[in-house]
Amino acid sequence: MLKYFLRRMAILIPTLLGVTVVVFIIINMAPGGPIEQKLQQMRFGGGAGGDSQVGSSGRSNTHGVSDEVMEALKKQYGFDKPLHMRYVLWLKNIATLNFGESFTYEEPVIDIIVSKFPVSLQFGVISLILSYLVSIPLGILKAIKHGSYFDLSSSIILFIFYSIPSFMLAILLIVFLSGGSFLEIFPVGGIHSEVYDELGPWDQFLDRVHHFTLPLICFTIGSFTSLTILMKNSLIEEIKKDYIRTARAKGLSERVVYMKHALRNALIPIVTGLGGFLTVFFAGSLLLETIFQLDGIGLLSYKSILSRDYNVIMGLVFIQSALFLIGNVLSDFAYVLVDPRIDFT
Repeated sequence: MLKYFLRRMAILIPTLLGVTVVVFIIINMAPGGPIEQKLQQMRFGGGAGGDSQVGSSGRSNTHGVSDEVMEALKKQYGFDKPLHMRYVLWLKNIATLNFGESFTYEEPVIDIIVSKFPVSLQFGVISLILSYLVSIPLGILKAIKHGSYFDLSSSIILFIFYSIPSFMLAILLIVFLSGGSFLEIFPVGGIHSEVYDELGPWDQFLDRVHHFTLPLICFTIGSFTSLTILMKNSLIEEIKKDYIRTARAKGLSERVVYMKHALRNALIPIVTGLGGFLTVFFAGSLLLETIFQLDGIGLLSYKSILSRDYNVIMGLVFIQSALFLIGNVLSDFAYVLVDPRIDFT
């Protein structure tokens, strides 16, 4: 068992390197890099731009700036070296968790990511916990009452919610519950009010709940249906097996049959989803963060791609890929905890 996980961890490193190589090449091949964007700013700003901007040699290139200016910009952004050399330097910096400096914000990348981290962390963790706390009991209840009125009506409600895009649900909630045209129960956006620091601990908690309610519904609603149906179908499959018939033949109650014998094995497919629980620390949604005015990882990723902020993009890709791969390894541990019969050797 230990050898298996050591092999998995050994494979994790080249996999992570492969992901970063592909992303690094793609973003560097994309047009409109940081140098081009800087030149555009210089032209509109009237500095170092235009055909009149030449160096001491009196020559200007196709960008309308002198060769000296172009060389200075390349050196500033690290583009004076070949692509493979830039990647090697980036790897050396990653060894010390140095993701470089953002071209857009002109701050260390790690500081920018940490500043956006709390929003995504709160919504990611809370939505994950709520999804499992609601979906697993609901799935068990639907399996026990399979074919009943409760099962059919709850399935209809779940699939209606599942069919509504999260951003459309966000707009509807704002219109109906945030003073759009009807009720004004919840605030439109943000994670707390302007007077948050002046409130006591309990009032601060209520203030956050007040601001979190609508975004959290939109973050969570999509996962309810898939998890609930997966839990239901998995449990139904288990109760059809021979060992469940044997348990019933022994005179065990339905509660014991379901909760003690069938449930443990039925949870195995659910454990698969736990492999990605680490990625919820960087959960983000561009549309939801835009609609609810949340400054999180989703909005940061979008802005970084638009501005070709390579260091921020690579920092986010590296961290999220590492968390995803580590989560997959941890999911194997969860398999063994749920079902000790599983042996990866």
